[in-house]
Amino acid sequence: MDGTGIQTQPRPHRGQELELTVDSLAFGGAGVARLEGYVVFVAGAIPGDRVRAVVERSKRAYAQARTVEVLDASPDRVAPQADHPGAPWQVIPYERQLEVKAGQVDDALRRLGHLDGFQLEPIIPAQETWRYRNKLEYSFGTDPDGRLVCGFHAPGRWDEIVEVTDCLLASEPSNALRERIVGWCREQGLAAYDRRTGEGLLRNLVIREGRRTGQLQARLVTAEGRLDTDGLVRAGAPAEGLLWTRLDSVAETTQGGHTELLAGADRLEEHIGSMQIMLSPQAFLQTNTEMAERLYEVAVEYAGLAGVERVYDLYSGIGTIALMLAPRVAEVWGLEVVEEAVADAIANARTNEITNARFFAGDVRLALRELVAQAGSPDLVVVDPPRSGLSQKVVRRIIEASPQRIVYVSCNPTTLAPNAAQLVQAGYELRRVRPVDMFPHTPHIECVAELVRG
Repeated sequence: MDGTGIQTQPRPHRGQELELTVDSLAFGGAGVARLEGYVVFVAGAIPGDRVRAVVERSKRAYAQARTVEVLDASPDRVAPQADHPGAPWQVIPYERQLEVKAGQVDDALRRLGHLDGFQLEPIIPAQETWRYRNKLEYSFGTDPDGRLVCGFHAPGRWDEIVEVTDCLLASEPSNALRERIVGWCREQGLAAYDRRTGEGLLRNLVIREGRRTGQLQARLVTAEGRLDTDGLVRAGAPAEGLLWTRLDSVAETTQGGHTELLAGADRLEEHIGSMQIMLSPQAFLQTNTEMAERLYEVAVEYAGLAGVERVYDLYSGIGTIALMLAPRVAEVWGLEVVEEAVADAIANARTNEITNARFFAGDVRLALRELVAQAGSPDLVVVDPPRSGLSQKVVRRIIEASPQRIVYVSCNPTTLAPNAAQLVQAGYELRRVRPVDMFPHTPHIECVAELVRG
């Protein structure tokens, strides 16, 4: 750099190979290296590694690169247990993973939110570090020999599938069900869908498991076309539910389309704590059942309930958090934009004989004022938004509703931080935050924050 602080060294160009030493991990999991102050984010590298990496994207302030060879391994690096693109942090000792995640939550709140004075409580480690997921979405592809494969997209690639035969994030029964169905697809000579040409049939295979009930559900996602459904049912037996979804979109998604029940039940039974819940095929549930219970326990603790509160559960999904709170409060009102999830929440309240919880379909940004007019101002608001966090308008609507306490369940500390800062500016105090490790061997971070009106 020159005296003005402007980068004078030519920035690396796309396709250039670099030798880099990684000194830290960025939020999202990439290693961070520097070339005379110019930042390079390096996929597949950890602190202490010296690597050869190829630049995939170059911008004025930073570049993104992919490791092609580890020249000198970090002393912290451990041997991977699986060739699995869905577990990029498995080369980092688990205790170190926890330290990094807790540190990234703290850093996001302080650096992005300019917040301090809060208590960062110890991160809750996962009960199981492998075979913990209750849902996996696999993609179909073709290997260089033209053979049908099923697995996950290679990092940064939409057109390359890494085959898995024993996914260490899934249980053994879940793996066996996938392999039976994939084997049948090969016997039938079915081809993977090619988004470039629009040819082929097979897009995705979604396997879901009730961790507490042992129930299994498979949903085959295809392009429009014909299928021997009787043969598929035989291949999927004895799963409790087998479904077929047809999509006409070129997008890489398992949502939407037309879903047909081929055998068994269209809903999967699961238990969260003492609750029995039923999941429709495309409903969202935290994918680590055991740690979802811990996450919700923290949310209940932070709620500080006395038994007389009116609670709003925003982005309520299938009602899991609302139904855990309901026995401890006067009333709960859930608001969720996905109508199918609202129907699940109503059914789950009925199944668990909970009568003081009501659920409504609506966009929080537009419907919150109406809910306040109908139900009255809340004592407590619980929010569990998507990764993008709350829009500024939604935060303003929550401030208008004037709850005494807010419990924010976050899957992204970099969006929690500005949301919390906006609430603090409006008179709330960020008291404490607790990370919960829902996804070992990945950079994903969940946490719960408690904010109280001053």
